[in-house]
Amino acid sequence: MKKVLKIGGYVVGGVLLLAVGYVGYIYLSYPRVSPAPDMKIEATPAMLARGDYLAHFVAGCLDCHSQRDWTKFGGPVIPGTEGKGGTEFQKMVVDFPGTIVSHNITPYGLKDWTDGEIYRAVTTGVTKDGKALFPLMPYTGFAKMDPEDLKSIIAYLRTLPPIESPAYPYADMNFPLNIIMQTIPHDVGTPGVKPDRSDSVQYGKYLVTIAGCSDCHTPSEQGNPIPGMDFAGGMEFKSPETGDIVRSANITQEVETGIGSWTEEQFLQKFQTYRDSSWHNKPVKAGEFNTAMPWLFFSGMTDGDLKSIFRYLKTIPPVVHKVEKFTAAQ
Repeated sequence: MKKVLKIGGYVVGGVLLLAVGYVGYIYLSYPRVSPAPDMKIEATPAMLARGDYLAHFVAGCLDCHSQRDWTKFGGPVIPGTEGKGGTEFQKMVVDFPGTIVSHNITPYGLKDWTDGEIYRAVTTGVTKDGKALFPLMPYTGFAKMDPEDLKSIIAYLRTLPPIESPAYPYADMNFPLNIIMQTIPHDVGTPGVKPDRSDSVQYGKYLVTIAGCSDCHTPSEQGNPIPGMDFAGGMEFKSPETGDIVRSANITQEVETGIGSWTEEQFLQKFQTYRDSSWHNKPVKAGEFNTAMPWLFFSGMTDGDLKSIFRYLKTIPPVVHKVEKFTAAQ
């Protein structure tokens, strides 16, 4: 019996040694991406205007990298924190598998970053120090952005007022995601190309991709999108202030549970409401409906871009999935 136990101990010890060695190999060998490109962006007024528009109203840069007032509808940005970072996503997403804090993307936070290092981080998910970013930072979508659009965003971020902040830690994910995330970053390959606006459906697909619509409107299990549930809604978000739960909507073409019965005019009106001068934000109490949908950002998109998005969404296959929009904390 002692001999059997001894052999068993050797086997267990060997397995543990292999596991430790494998983990060590992953951390030493990954992420595997090319060095940051040697890039110096020469900003033009047109680039800065485009970057301003994309960073605020499409790509969501200031949605995630600012601090928000969740005591009001839609969590408007707290003035003076634009780009400062500090959002703790584990407090906002139900069952989030770890800890992530958004980083400072003002010139204060990016002062030691080259344009090429920012470009690599946004498209491959690897920091200037070679650390892997968790794909909550939607670099897999941004990798499909036209390089000129991405350069416009980087140029615009350089113009933000610098705001001092602590050095926020990078992602601390639960096992095994802390290992898996090391292997996700990869080189972009062929960069994306912005379709001509005259091809409304393809341009809408481009906007939906860089806006990350699928990221929030596709339910997932253990961080992986559920097959066959693209854009079917149901991802759960938690109010950092009240603990109330709100769920993303089904935006497939299913008539009863999605937006299959919506007209283009109805779709536009949902966004136009929040840019109308007659609309005023108001405090939201515990137990009252609030939303994680960034209406206050996306409402800044032009009607032409919103129409393109709607026309692309019309091509999304219908999925029957009834979503309970809101649950008050108990």
